[in-house]
Amino acid sequence: MLLSLAQWLQTFFPEMGFLRVFNYITFRAVMAALTALLIGLAFGPWVIRRLTELKIGQPIREYGVQQHLSKSGTPTMGGVLILIGIGVSTLLWFDWSNRFVWVVMLVTMGFGAIGWVDDYRKVVNKDPEGMRSREKFFWQSIIGLIAAIYLAFSVSETSFYSVVELFFRWVSSGFSTELPPKADLMLPFFKSISYPLGVFGFIGLSYLVIVGTSNAVNFTDGLDGLAIMPVVMVGSALGVFAYVTGSSVYSRYLLFPYIPGAGELLIFCAALAGAGLAFLWFNTHPAQVFMGDVGALALGGGLGTLAVITRQEIVLGIMGGVFVAEVLSVMLQVTWFKYTKRKYGEGRRIFKMAPLHHHFEKSGWKETQVVVRFWIITMLLCLVGLASLKLR
Repeated sequence: MLLSLAQWLQTFFPEMGFLRVFNYITFRAVMAALTALLIGLAFGPWVIRRLTELKIGQPIREYGVQQHLSKSGTPTMGGVLILIGIGVSTLLWFDWSNRFVWVVMLVTMGFGAIGWVDDYRKVVNKDPEGMRSREKFFWQSIIGLIAAIYLAFSVSETSFYSVVELFFRWVSSGFSTELPPKADLMLPFFKSISYPLGVFGFIGLSYLVIVGTSNAVNFTDGLDGLAIMPVVMVGSALGVFAYVTGSSVYSRYLLFPYIPGAGELLIFCAALAGAGLAFLWFNTHPAQVFMGDVGALALGGGLGTLAVITRQEIVLGIMGGVFVAEVLSVMLQVTWFKYTKRKYGEGRRIFKMAPLHHHFEKSGWKETQVVVRFWIITMLLCLVGLASLKLR
């Protein structure tokens, strides 16, 4: 919005040439981060106070880690503060004509709405389980599939009309038209190796990345500050990839596909980083507020969509290794428990408790040790991911 305002003022007042600074994505990204950070810090106490007055406290499962029982009643749904910061800041600083930012915003807010319903049921109905898994997965799938289908035809095109044209060309060809090379699956650390996915392959992979990342971040959000800092680091790193793929100069030099408009996603990533750091101010141990599913599902969905647009699905898996480990620990634990119960009549466990962070707590690590060590691991993995920009 501010970009359009600055351009309009320059048209009528040529002497206001200093407003050209708004044309630079990097400047607007810095301002977006600062805006989101200030919004979070300014409104954080008020949001926490309101959540406390409404008695929106986090219910704690009795069969969980016993040390966490003292956290019962801590305000949850604090992810609303993050979404407000991201939403307001992004709308202020990004180019409203950019379709990619709108897609990421809609996915983020859509998943946030699912999380809000889940948290609401936990708080109002006093049900620690919240929305049932099938219902949550259904609505995630609807949003994920819509985004995946649109991006399948949008990533390799430059305008809405060309997207529609490509879609109808695909339909008229009997669903056999291949997507342009920009939509191929890229392998990091290799100069020119990529795999054509086809339309259905692209949709399937994108769906898995968006929905899978959303749930992975949600599983990770179990300790004070554990999820939000990795989200900030991974989101910031994806912002670098977005800037590179959106630049004809840098993408050509670094042998990345040039995706016009992808650079504007840096504004969203910067807003995410600012809002996330503001939330961490209140979420650090001992937490004054919890993110809740409204934040975790939304942020995970946003990261997945960013990775799809920038064609960095595999790099997301590397940088978000903590998220991957958390969700795999749950899948392995449940699968092994069911298998052993069916075979031996008694369920057995691989980990002392899943998700993985609870296993380390049960092993004697303090909560802050788990959190900070997972942060360090994420930082190292993000550096590995960023190294793929040049090591190709």
